[in-house]
Amino acid sequence: MRNFQKALLISSTLALTLAAQSSIAAPKHDNPGKQGGSQHSDISVDLNGPSIDIGRVRIVLGENRNLIGSTRTLPPGIAKNLARGKPLPPGIAKNFDSRLLGQLPHYDGYQWQQMGTDVVLVAIASGIIYEVLRNVLD
Repeated sequence: MRNFQKALLISSTLALTLAAQSSIAAPKHDNPGKQGGSQHSDISVDLNGPSIDIGRVRIVLGENRNLIGSTRTLPPGIAKNLARGKPLPPGIAKNFDSRLLGQLPHYDGYQWQQMGTDVVLVAIASGIIYEVLRNVLD
């Protein structure tokens, strides 16, 4: 009888451990916009970041044109890959003047950068693009 109790205790502990692990595991993010398609990658990017005050960003950029460097349209291949949730293409982004950055809305863990005529908000730790404001520097 003692062996049966040990086996029951071990199996109960194992079941509880597995249940606890599955409840704290990171949930998979389904894309409700894609019905019936297969997902090609198990990699997901958490895009639950700050709520961006786009209107304020546009106002600050408009009022401080003199602090913005030269703007050129990005090459088509780079422009096509500039999207939310993707890594920032290396070597193209420019930092804004510190006087301008001081006026833009600040979000902890993110920074504003210029990419041609676009402005992007990038996660500092990962280099993943959080927001793209297209052609705001035209």
